[in-house]
Amino acid sequence: MSYQVSLEAAKQALKKDGGQAFAELLRHGSLIVEYYAPQHEDTQQPHRQDELYIIASGHGTFMRAGERTSFQKGDVLFVPAGMKHRFEDFSHDFATWVVFYGPDGGESPQSPK
Repeated sequence: MSYQVSLEAAKQALKKDGGQAFAELLRHGSLIVEYYAPQHEDTQQPHRQDELYIIASGHGTFMRAGERTSFQKGDVLFVPAGMKHRFEDFSHDFATWVVFYGPDGGESPQSPK
């Protein structure tokens, strides 16, 4: 198992997945680290675990439980398991690290597929 992944390796993993918006990079116990770079629209559903988004590039609006807030590179966003959320009006270069962790406590499948 790898204990480190670079931003460049994350970008390459997206290219290898044939145009997928996300790539899983690390997994250990309940921890999953993904890199997520949707194009044009974020269609994800609520997840079964708590999650952190660490914005790697770009900017836009984040909708969480009906409330909208601006985000930019370097911001960290938290979403509890099962809460509706999505990225809106994001820049063409938007990408984020996604960290899932903790017990299964949500209502929908995991991953922003």
